[in-house]
Amino acid sequence: MPVINRIAEFHPEMTAWRRDLHQHPEIGFEEMRTSGVIAARLREFGCDEVVTGIARTGVVGVIRGRDGGGRAIGLRADIDALPIQEETGLPYASVHPGRMHACGHDGHTAMLLGAAKYLAETRNFAGTVYVIFQPAEENLAGGRVMVEEGLFERFPMERVFGMHNWPGAPEGTFWWREGPIMAAVANLEVTVTGTGAHGAMPHQGNDPVVIAAHIVTALQSIVARNVEPVEAGVITIGHIQGGETWNVIPESVLLRGTARWFRPEVGDLLERKFLEIATGIPRAFGARAEARFVRCYPATINDAESTQLTLPAARAVAGEARVQPMPKPTMGGEDFSFMLEAKPGSYIMLGGGRGEGDPQVHHPKYDFNDAILPIGASYWATLVEQLLPRDDR
Repeated sequence: MPVINRIAEFHPEMTAWRRDLHQHPEIGFEEMRTSGVIAARLREFGCDEVVTGIARTGVVGVIRGRDGGGRAIGLRADIDALPIQEETGLPYASVHPGRMHACGHDGHTAMLLGAAKYLAETRNFAGTVYVIFQPAEENLAGGRVMVEEGLFERFPMERVFGMHNWPGAPEGTFWWREGPIMAAVANLEVTVTGTGAHGAMPHQGNDPVVIAAHIVTALQSIVARNVEPVEAGVITIGHIQGGETWNVIPESVLLRGTARWFRPEVGDLLERKFLEIATGIPRAFGARAEARFVRCYPATINDAESTQLTLPAARAVAGEARVQPMPKPTMGGEDFSFMLEAKPGSYIMLGGGRGEGDPQVHHPKYDFNDAILPIGASYWATLVEQLLPRDDR
């Protein structure tokens, strides 16, 4: 696997960066230490500019090639952690209870830092590279905030590229896909209000627990009986809260969940039917409900031309046989979608699987596979050198 030799030399350094970040996770828009470490590294590497404070804790490094010119591309990594209690037992496990890098953003950051170090050192390209370290990918739409704060106006670029580790794919492989690769996301919330009563005397109240149970069951009919079977959609209720003890019917019950889709028409249908069911069933029981369908992230849709531009770089690093079309899109969400709505680009998956039973992302025992750090950094560097070639090469 032809990892760039110079990048292979600082594999131990990248591993140390990654594990330091893993040990000190910070959740969205609170990544003060993380962004400080990133900015310090970029200055140490000799980046031409290091801009901080974009979307509060975001950082952009500017690296200009040996040859001038107006061409430029952007490379993006996410930097935030998740509100999960780590259970890995690793020597570099999180020192912050209830927070961990359970999605590999520590690895994404280390790989882009490794590429930045190499690119700032070699400058073997023409034009400009912007290395974008984005905060708050998990649920808080830091990508949207960066775009709204003028990311692409302040750092004009032709295209923007992203990458995510994928523990479900073999170590060191690349998965690519034109068009939709990750789903649109909405948060769902329903508060059902009935009448509390003694659990032994339900006739004296109007039980919101029973009503909520009917809502949960009915919501599963939306995709099964309203969405065309060849389309993709998901509605999941993941949180139910109501009552305090065994024998008391509570006054209210709270439901929370998520919806996912790719085509806008499907998203509109899910929203309409969700609101009808979530408010109509309580009404039929003589209760009331407040329901919210909050759209968070649009679908992540890869530009076909940009995706094809990524493949030679991936093949140069991993070999043609290890660069494969992604078998199907994932219903996971990603706020890189906001950047792809504003600028042509593509999002690729880098396999990090160690073997069967390896914990997947968002699991309390997940840990990024450090073996792929030089692979990801080499992909970034090769992509830059291929897309911004020097005239004398």
